[in-house]
Parts: sequence; structure tokens; C-alpha cells
Amino acid sequence: MSSFNQFQLKKQLNNAIIDLGFEEPTPIQKASFSVILSGKDVVGIAQTGTGKTLAYMLPVLEELTFSKQVSPRILVVVPTRELVIQVVNEIEGFVKYMSTRVIGVYGGVNIKRQSAELYEGSDIIVATPGRLYDLIINQSLSVKTIKKLIIDEVDVMLDLGFKTQITNILELLPERRHNIMFSATMTEYVDNLIDDFFIAPTKISIAVSGTPLDNIAQVCYAAENFFTKVNLLKHLLKNREEFSKVLVFTSNKKSADRVFEGLEEEFGEETCIIHSNKSQNYRIRSIEEFDEGKNRILVSTDIMARGLDLDTISHVINLDVPAYPENYMHRIGRTGRAEREGNAILMFTEKEQVFKSEIEQLMSYRIPEVSFPREVAISKTLLPEERPVDAMLKNENRNEKGTIKTTTGLHEKKEKNKKVNLGNSKKNKKKRKYKKPQTKGDKTYHKRQKRG
Repeated sequence: MSSFNQFQLKKQLNNAIIDLGFEEPTPIQKASFSVILSGKDVVGIAQTGTGKTLAYMLPVLEELTFSKQVSPRILVVVPTRELVIQVVNEIEGFVKYMSTRVIGVYGGVNIKRQSAELYEGSDIIVATPGRLYDLIINQSLSVKTIKKLIIDEVDVMLDLGFKTQITNILELLPERRHNIMFSATMTEYVDNLIDDFFIAPTKISIAVSGTPLDNIAQVCYAAENFFTKVNLLKHLLKNREEFSKVLVFTSNKKSADRVFEGLEEEFGEETCIIHSNKSQNYRIRSIEEFDEGKNRILVSTDIMARGLDLDTISHVINLDVPAYPENYMHRIGRTGRAEREGNAILMFTEKEQVFKSEIEQLMSYRIPEVSFPREVAISKTLLPEERPVDAMLKNENRNEKGTIKTTTGLHEKKEKNKKVNLGNSKKNKKKRKYKKPQTKGDKTYHKRQKRG
């Protein structure tokens, strides 16, 4: 019988799993449990939405015993604030019947408050790299007692520029520790990190990087430009029954703001937005209202693609094509979670065709193209980067050889402006008159010359 009973969990942990309604372990959970429990370093590769948090926490919590010590024994490092909050909430559900203290730390909030909370004691710390490093450096957090290090979504952290902080943190931790790393993709930087800090790790790969989840239906639309995509998005969202809970992805904050403004006019309070420029409270409130169904549409950037674990998302709409094909996988992984059916829509322009091809090559799957609806208006408004460059304007001041054209003045210079500055004129007149040096330095020089 394939169930959580096969793991022979302690009573408190097993009861929490039952309360959470988990009946069957996912493939990554099955494959990871005994390996992590053995104490070997582990590198797990699995797509988002496959239960990775429980995969690495279940064996760790099974082994964890009660302790009154103040310093933590388990450190979980994740890339974003949203993911810290999510992972802390999940762990608190797992340890419902255990005396385990879990604390989440991340930037954007008062560091003194977090320091005070850490002073009270903890067993498990979930942190973003930047704030974690700050707390270690200012001695608010002692990591000497860390026995197990878990790095989740390590490829995202490296993409976000946390390589230096991660390396610094790893060097500050005790050498004798149990290393566990989980990621959806493997990159050269990830491999280098493993080589430098892991000891003969066991690799567990459940889904090959780039393999689309079978329960996600994918389609794509070719569009003229950005604002035409926005018009198409509005057209699709009018079908409230089919598009009941929609996550819209853009590659940057400016595009997200433009999409939000365009949708807000027509859909008003149905729409919310999150990106790194929004305050922490605003972001948390937007996620909660979307998750609870108060808002039907959430506009987000790629940075948020891994920090969202939201149920029953009917559609993920990619308003642009991500430059890195792996990011497309993380985006669409927000729908079709927990083996539910999901839908993903990709909108692309002619310039983005090359990125679309890279995604299809990664997945070994051609995304079916749907005809652009006739009733959707083609926008004539272009973004600055979409406007054609006028070659004549660009080179109007250059001649055929590529050199800058020069022009003469419109009138002759006045006599006084033709004079050349020769320095001290009185001194020069004396030199011309007496034909010998008049300054002290010159006299000294010539005396020495004569003596020589």
C-alpha cells in the first residue's frame, strides 16, 4: 500500500499529515525520504508544485528531537520573502503536534524585531540570503549549532544575484553539517556550488528540467505588440466563468504596472498586483485576497514565480516570453498543482519568436497556436523599445564616410579674438629685447651651465 504509513512516522508528525489531508506521497517525497534520513548530502531536481517542501522537511522533522537550546539546528534558505512566509506556514502545519519553534526572517521589515525574536530561541530558521547574512554578521543569529542546511530554489537565488551571499553564508556555517538542496533546474552555477560545498551528494531527479506537467494545457497567440496583448488579455478575461482565477506574468515591474493600469480601468477591484517595488504588507495582502477569491486577477513579475503557492489557479497567462526558457516552466507550474487540471497561455511578438522556440526546444513540445480573435483591436500605440529606429535621423549629421560633418562660422572673427595667448606678455617682450633670461630661475640655470 503506497501511503505515508510506509515511512513509519512518529505519532505527532503522522497526525499532522492526516490533518492536512495528505493521503499519497508524491514521487519526489517517496524518493527523498530514506536518502535524506540516511544523512547523505542530497540534490533534488523536481518541477514546482510537486511537494518539494514536504519532501525535504518530512525526514528532517522525523529525526528532530525536542531541545531547549536557543540557537537553531535547521536552516532553510529560500529566494523570496513570499517563499519564506509560505514555507514557514507549511512547516507550522507539519509540526502542529510537536514542540518545534519556527521563525522566518526576510528583508523589508525591522531587523531589530527579528533579532529580538531570534533571541527567544528557535529550532528552524527559514530565511532569505540577504537578511540571513545581515543577522549573522551583526551577531543576532548564531549558526554554530546548525546541523542541517536546506537550500530551496537555489537556481532562482543565483539568478537574482545572491551567489556572493550564499557563498559567504556557506563559509560561515559549521563544516560538519548535512546539506540538502532542491531546485527545478540545474545550471552551471548550481553544479559549481555543489562541487565546492557538498560531499558526494546523491542526486534525485523526478522530472527532467523542462518537462511540462501533463495536466497543463498550453496554447499561444501571436500578437503585434505589447498593447495589443493587453487588448487580447482584456478580451479573454471577460469570460469570468472560464477564467475564474488568473495569474498574469510579465518580465519586469514597468510592464506589470502597465498591465495593471490597463486592467484596472475595466475590471477594477477584481485585479491586484505584486512586484519587488511594492511594500511587504501590500504584497502579502494582494496574495491573500487573490488566494481567498476576493480578487480574480493577479499581475506578477518573474521574481514572484517561485514564491507563490496558490490553489485552484485556472489560468497562467504569459503576457511576454521570458528570455530564460526555464522561467516559463516555473510560471506555468503555478497552475495544475496537486494533480489538478491547469491552463497556460503564451502571447508573443515577432521579436519574441526566438525565445518561444527555445522554450519549445527545452520542452520537446510545440505549443499549439490559436488564431488571433478578429474582434480584438490591434493597438497602434508602441512602447519605446518597440518603435522603429529612423536610420536617417540616426545618421543625419554624418557624411558618406561616416565622419562628422563640420561647418565654418557664419562671419569672420574680430581682430581681438584672433590673438593667441602666449602667457606672460611682459616677460616675453623682455626676452625679445635683451636676448637673455630675466627670471631668477633662468639666471641660476645659465650660471650653472657656464660653470660646467
